[in-house]
Amino acid sequence: MEFLVASAIGILTAAGTYMVLRLRTFPVILGMSLLTYAVNVFLFASGRLTISAPPILTDAEVYTDPLPQALVLTAIVISFGMTAVVVMIALGAYLGADDDHVDDPIPNPDTPVGGDTP
Repeated sequence: MEFLVASAIGILTAAGTYMVLRLRTFPVILGMSLLTYAVNVFLFASGRLTISAPPILTDAEVYTDPLPQALVLTAIVISFGMTAVVVMIALGAYLGADDDHVDDPIPNPDTPVGGDTP
């Protein structure tokens, strides 16, 4: 079970990193989402992977730590909000420039800045 979860975290992280390094905005947004999912699974797995255990400390010998569950819930809400913000920024940049490339071209030092002619 631990190997499966660790492999899933590794695959999500690798795919997310690959997508973040793309030059278009949509793959970058998907890559950030994959990285968010990897962090959420990592946080959730940090509270011990137990099945059918109570989430609070009682007289039971086996229990699940509720703190990672609360952290994951908070992270899901924050990541949803940040994804919405990034999508709106990317959409505004696309509509403003008619291009969705992430990289900016390197300006030529010989061209004048601000429309001034030499």
